[in-house]
Amino acid sequence: MIEKFKTYFLMTSLTLFFIFVGASLGGTTGMIIAFLIAIATNFYAYYYSDKQVLSHYDAIEVTSQELPELYNVVENLAKKANLPMPKVYIIEDTTPNAFATGRDYNHAAVAVTTAILELLTYEELEGVLAHELSHIKHYDILIGTMTAIIAGAISMLANFGMFFGSNRENRNFVVDLILMFVAPLAATVIQMAISRSREFEADKGAAIITGHPEWLQSALAKLENYASKGIVNNADPATAHMFIINPLKAFGSGFSSLFSTHPSTDQRIERLEILKKEFI
Repeated sequence: MIEKFKTYFLMTSLTLFFIFVGASLGGTTGMIIAFLIAIATNFYAYYYSDKQVLSHYDAIEVTSQELPELYNVVENLAKKANLPMPKVYIIEDTTPNAFATGRDYNHAAVAVTTAILELLTYEELEGVLAHELSHIKHYDILIGTMTAIIAGAISMLANFGMFFGSNRENRNFVVDLILMFVAPLAATVIQMAISRSREFEADKGAAIITGHPEWLQSALAKLENYASKGIVNNADPATAHMFIINPLKAFGSGFSSLFSTHPSTDQRIERLEILKKEFI
């Protein structure tokens, strides 16, 4: 219940920030436009974003008869995490990765690429899937989707700010210009910060569910090695935050890492190392 409250509080805060940007750029007109966009984007993200992302990656739902080992791992971990059984999807892809999606416990899904099944041991796969179930347990997928959509919407709003605010009284063009650049940047930074912090929490959640932080440690080290060599097919910035390892990592380095949706894998492994002491 606490996690759900925190999620909806953050969603409300982001929506209010979006409306504030609209009002600042376009006065009453901008506020109304921002409010209507916020309603539409919230409705879409809540009910349809999971279906879109699964379709985007050509994910195929599998049953216990088709992939019993994968299905059984998810089923056993869901019981340990006290979660309903999520749907299980497979993605034909040569780059190992995984993600979770869904707005709540009863509308959740986990998806893995075929490559991750070939690369990881049974225990490492448990670590990865426990990480994804931890995201589901803490409503990370919903808030991650919302922050990404709001960040994009604020950028769009800023681009049109000069037009719908042209008739506003006492207009300050300098302030408008600053907002047009700062607001999208602020939204992006917020998105990155939320995504990074929740990756750390999901790693911790995986360690708690499995009781073996070293399983996820080993999996992350392997996935990091492959992520630097290639990307998941159809991967894009809008959905990159969903994956356990940034699927666009092969394209990013240096300055771009400042705006990464994921903390460094070394940092994640180090934190898991500290957690090991709690399980001795």
